[in-house]
Amino acid sequence: MLFDYETLKIIWWLLVGVLLIGFAIMDGHDMGVCSLLPFVGKDDEERRIIVNTVGPHWEGNQVWFITAGGALFAAWPMVYALAFSGFYWALMAVLWALFFRPVGFKYRSMVKDLRWRYAWDWGLFVGSFVPAVVFGVAFGNLFLGVPFSFDDTLVSTYTGSFWQLLNPFSILCGLVSATMLIMQGGAYLAHRTVGDVQARTIKFTSISAVLMTVLFIAAGVWIQSIDGYAIVSQVDPAALPNPLGKEVEVQQGAWMANYAKYPIAWVFPVLGVVMPLLTALLLKAGKTLTAFVTSSLAIVGVIMTAGISLFPFVMPSSTFPNASLTMWDSVSSHLTLMVMLYAVVIFLPIILIYTSWAYSVMRGKVTAAYIRENDHTLY
Repeated sequence: MLFDYETLKIIWWLLVGVLLIGFAIMDGHDMGVCSLLPFVGKDDEERRIIVNTVGPHWEGNQVWFITAGGALFAAWPMVYALAFSGFYWALMAVLWALFFRPVGFKYRSMVKDLRWRYAWDWGLFVGSFVPAVVFGVAFGNLFLGVPFSFDDTLVSTYTGSFWQLLNPFSILCGLVSATMLIMQGGAYLAHRTVGDVQARTIKFTSISAVLMTVLFIAAGVWIQSIDGYAIVSQVDPAALPNPLGKEVEVQQGAWMANYAKYPIAWVFPVLGVVMPLLTALLLKAGKTLTAFVTSSLAIVGVIMTAGISLFPFVMPSSTFPNASLTMWDSVSSHLTLMVMLYAVVIFLPIILIYTSWAYSVMRGKVTAAYIRENDHTLY
């Protein structure tokens, strides 16, 4: 084997983070665009401009969503099983909302009726805004602990409910997620449009960026008062998976421990605070492409802040802390991780190259004249 088991566990923790970041940057920006759609576009032509900035790419961007889910299943099967059972109704809400995206894109312009088209515009909004919020709510609940336990045969029992997920802290995290993706989508939309649509986009995106910064800081302050989780027993990182083979304590301020241990990690919260403000300033200055880059760096900062705070935990248990799932004891076998790593090394560059090529070919501004010239072939 090229890597030992301990190294593979660390590599896959990083890879899952990379895939989540890729999803938030790529699929997140078309979700952000569609979340802005009913508010930035004032008539049908303007809304068609907005839809067609992401029209050629939204299906390709779904690859990141599918890949992240597949990686979670392959690398952390216990986490996948608990997340898709414990968060069942939340994930069903995401699925139901996502139904509006493909049909919204495909059906919107098939009937030349404003009521029909505006109804699908709101469908695209729901299909984009609801998942953005729910993903943040899910992350927020990880910091509070998920109510599950294992018996001696590692059969899990989840004792929570959908409504328990909607607590004040997780809703705050959901708003951070939503404003972050709206900022990302707005930066992209501003880069692809001109005139009134671009001006309105910059206004809404700047507000969203500032609001995201405020909410992110509020979540950071709040999390310092939340009881975190810490492993207090000896852990063998190279051992076979056994979620019950450790001792975990709930401690005040434990979620900040990694920042005290590794001060360099503070670079990520700083990115999460500074980059959205810089994005707003760059948009005001007309530097839209650079604003998209800084917005993407803000996403890196936010997701990595959450990951480092939780490390090495992936899904803490509020019912029985010793059953908490970590990156050391909830992974697949050595062979599975190695084979999946080969797959990532081969296919991730292909995805990146193809995506870069597609965006390069279909770059440029989407204007009203372009919509009129291609009235029967565009969304």
